[in-house]
Amino acid sequence: MTVPPSIPDGLKAIVFDFDGTILDTETTEFRRWEALYRQHDRELALNDWQRGIGTWGAFDPWAGLPEHVQADRENVHAQLHASILNAIQEQDLRPGVLDVFREIKAAGLRLALASSSDRDWITRWLTHHHLLDMFETLATRYDVARVKPDPELYLLAARNLGLNPNQCLAIEDSLNGATAAVAAGMHVVVVPNEITATQPFPPEWPRLDDGYAQGLAGLLKAVKR
Repeated sequence: MTVPPSIPDGLKAIVFDFDGTILDTETTEFRRWEALYRQHDRELALNDWQRGIGTWGAFDPWAGLPEHVQADRENVHAQLHASILNAIQEQDLRPGVLDVFREIKAAGLRLALASSSDRDWITRWLTHHHLLDMFETLATRYDVARVKPDPELYLLAARNLGLNPNQCLAIEDSLNGATAAVAAGMHVVVVPNEITATQPFPPEWPRLDDGYAQGLAGLLKAVKR
């Protein structure tokens, strides 16, 4: 018989990021851009790319490509975007995350999502993976004036739940995202992916490099460290 995880005092909800945290679109997108750079004898530095993860406007990958590619940007982007979408279409969720969602529900915790991506993107993939009904509320790009690392998305998610931020635990893969959650006053656990693992997360932020292998208990244990 599985022992239910111990819920930290005062914790009422868990708020997940989406890209890279639930579905690892981050690694897929980076690898496609990296391949495009190499086609044109350029190198896409991971630490440059990381600046733009979880936010908008912090890094422009087009600026590092040759002028003739930029001149044909519309066609190049159409092909690149189609390649990225096709790859994501074939991807599964991050290992173990679906079991964590089920455990969250069974434990009586509430579940929300806060993402710098737009609502159409989020609902497309949540619907594809039959997850849309899992979330009580979605806070997305055009619901706020400023996306991550600003705390506004997480503050909105808490407000939609009718909770104080300190009653919520945020699950994040990126530095921009985790920074937003901490600034909002939420607890945070970093669950990095291949592309975000080398970001300079402060050592005091709980981090699980084995992803969701420990289930909900692992996330909650990390909060209490």
